[in-house]
Amino acid sequence: MVITEFIQTYPKSSIIILSFIVTLFITIVNYFMTDKKRMKEIKEKQKSLRLEMKKYRDNPGKMMEINKQMMEDLPEQLKHSFKPMLVTIIPLIIMFKWLRASFAVTAIASTWFWWYLGVSLVCSILLRKIFRLP
Repeated sequence: MVITEFIQTYPKSSIIILSFIVTLFITIVNYFMTDKKRMKEIKEKQKSLRLEMKKYRDNPGKMMEINKQMMEDLPEQLKHSFKPMLVTIIPLIIMFKWLRASFAVTAIASTWFWWYLGVSLVCSILLRKIFRLP
């Protein structure tokens, strides 16, 4: 297969390219499956509650009340992040099994995952800014 030969010949370049493609796939799924308006509202509310919490550091009762308000939004946040994960998890599991087998015979066999992780973190930050995702 052409892809496997490319991976074996250019392991570092191929892990960078594959990391970008996978991160782009995940970002696009998140972009279309996330209610960005609602997530932004929740984030702004959480930010204001955190600022309010700082004001009441000396008042444990008020801090508990604010913390309770913050926890009320947690299930909705999890619901919004869980939907895209359901779509991406199966392809990612299959792809990681293939990547592990493909990189096993390369010069970066023992470090390919760390290469993938580093590149995908950088790409994720950039792509989230480009797509304006929270």
